[in-house]
Amino acid sequence: MRQTLRPLAAEFIGVFMLVFIGGGAIIINAYRDGSVGLGGIAAAYGLALAIAVTATMGISGGHINPAITVGLWSVGRIDARKAGLYVVAQLLGAIAAALALKGLFPAGAVEVRQAGALSLGADTSGLTAVLIEAVLTFFLALAMMSTVVDPGGSKVGGFAVGLTQWACVLGAGPLTGAALNPARAFGPAVVANYWTAQLIYWIGPIIGAIAAMQLYERIFLKQTGS
Repeated sequence: MRQTLRPLAAEFIGVFMLVFIGGGAIIINAYRDGSVGLGGIAAAYGLALAIAVTATMGISGGHINPAITVGLWSVGRIDARKAGLYVVAQLLGAIAAALALKGLFPAGAVEVRQAGALSLGADTSGLTAVLIEAVLTFFLALAMMSTVVDPGGSKVGGFAVGLTQWACVLGAGPLTGAALNPARAFGPAVVANYWTAQLIYWIGPIIGAIAAMQLYERIFLKQTGS
């Protein structure tokens, strides 16, 4: 039982950290009249993810993202039952973090920012948003495979993954929020009952993660081992 609970607890805590810190930066930015800014929000997300992946990779593999879990399942690096449990733990961690934001942060700012929920830019269509989220998650999953999963990859813990998240938020945050992670979108949506574009934050990241991990597993990993 303990061996089953350890990785699930790690995924829960890792996602909690990501959503609490990233969502908190968005809420504080609204509360303090934009003082955090896009750069600060991107840094909060990137650093939180880097630390979460590094802290949990030895316990659960440091997925911290349902799209990453589905991508790893697609290449046979995790079985279906375990992947399902991981996703449940990740979603519960995101909901718990959003509840904590609602309870601890200034009520007015939480309400304005829907507990850190994401939304599309005014001029971003649904199809464009799916493609952006897919491309960005492709980069994130590629960083995950090359530095966390691949035994022959660079040994930098989760920091390459976090830096990728940081760059993606800077590059496309105003367009889609740069979730790259269904749990990140789902937890605040549940707490705020704000479901705008929710499917986009599932479809895009899952497509991107599967594409990147299939590519790496079938082409790059074989070249590394040759």
